[in-house]
Amino acid sequence: MGPLAGIKMVEIAGLGPAPMCAMLFADLGATVIRIERKAPIDLGLKRPRKYDLLLRSRPAIAVDLKTREGVELVLNLVKQADVLIEGFRPGVMERLGLAPDICLGRNARLVYGRVTGWGQEGPLAQAAGHDLNYVALTGAINAMGRRGEPPVIPLSMIGDFGGGALYLAFGMLAALLEARQSGKGQVVDAAMVDGVASMQTIFLGMHAAGLWRDERGTNATDSGSHFYQVYECADGKWICVAALEDRFYAELLRRMGIEPGSIGAQMDPANWPKAQAILAARFKQKTRAEWCALLEGTDACFAPVLSWREAPSHPHLSERQTFCEIDGVMQPAVAPRFSRSLPNRPTLPQEIAPEGTNRALAAWLDTEEIAALRAAGTLG
Repeated sequence: MGPLAGIKMVEIAGLGPAPMCAMLFADLGATVIRIERKAPIDLGLKRPRKYDLLLRSRPAIAVDLKTREGVELVLNLVKQADVLIEGFRPGVMERLGLAPDICLGRNARLVYGRVTGWGQEGPLAQAAGHDLNYVALTGAINAMGRRGEPPVIPLSMIGDFGGGALYLAFGMLAALLEARQSGKGQVVDAAMVDGVASMQTIFLGMHAAGLWRDERGTNATDSGSHFYQVYECADGKWICVAALEDRFYAELLRRMGIEPGSIGAQMDPANWPKAQAILAARFKQKTRAEWCALLEGTDACFAPVLSWREAPSHPHLSERQTFCEIDGVMQPAVAPRFSRSLPNRPTLPQEIAPEGTNRALAAWLDTEEIAALRAAGTLG
C-alpha cells in the first residue's frame, strides 16, 4: 500500500500545485478524498477525465460548499483526517467556513496545508498570478536564457510543482512528524515564491561569492559554455553534454576526436565561443543515433534530447519502468521508490458518479450518513 498507508487526507479541489501534492500522497498509499465543486470551473482545458493525470489514484466527490450541510460534511471528514490541503487565495477558505481555526477546533492534530503563489500575507497576497509571475519575481527566469536574448519562459514546473507542490508535501510531512510528538496540528503556508527562492540556494551562494555573473548565458551551466550545452545533429535531432569535471570533459573530447589544445583551457570563458563552434560543427557530422552509439553510457556526461513520445521507450527508462501505461494513457510511474513498503500502481482519475461517491465516502462515513447526505442534495 505504500509508505503513507494509514494517512488520511481531505483535498479541497483546486488547480496546479494542490492536486499535484495530493497525487503524491495518494500515489504513496495515503487515503485521499477530493472535494470538488458541484459545478466545476471550465478553464478551456476540458478533456476526458482519464487524461487529467494530477487527479489520479484517489476518488472525488462533488459537494456544494456554499451550503451549511456541505461545509458540515467537510468538517466531519476533517475530524478523521490527518491532513487537509487547499490552494485558494488567502481568505477563501475562511469565507467558506473552513478556516484553519475552525478545522483545528474539530481536530487538534490536523495538519492544514495551504499553497499559494505569493503566500498568506504580504503586499501581493491577494493579487492574481501564475507560475511565470512567481518565478520571475524571485529572480529565477532572469538567469535563464542565452546571452543577449530575453529570459526564457519555462514550463510551469518550477513554481507550481517545484516551489509549490513539493515544498507543500515536504512541509506537511514535517508537520505530521511533529504532530506525532506534540499531539498538535498546525498550518503549513507553502508559497511558491518561497519555494523557488529556496531552490536557488546554491546559485545565490555562487553569485554572492562572485562565481556567477548576472548576465544570463555567460556562466558554465546556463548555456554560456561549450561543455554544458545542447547541440544539433546531422538529422536535425538534438543531444546534450554536461561534462563539467576535468576527467569527464577529457573523455568527451577524446571520444569526439577533438584535441584539447585546439580549444584551450576548459574553464576560461574567453575560449567558450570558439569551443562551442568546434563542438557544434563536429556534432553536425553524425546523426543522433550515431552519437548515442559512441557516447551514451560513457563518462562523457551525454544524453539524447528526447521527446515525450520517445522517452518512455528509451532502454534505461523502460527497464526502470519510469513510465507506465494505464488504459492507453502513458504517464510517470510512482516516485520515489521504496525497498519494502511498495506503493500500488496508480489508478486513473474516475468520473464522479453515485456509486463512486458512495465508495469514496465509505472509508469515512457509515451507510446511513451517506444516504442522508444524498437525500438532502448535499452530494453532486
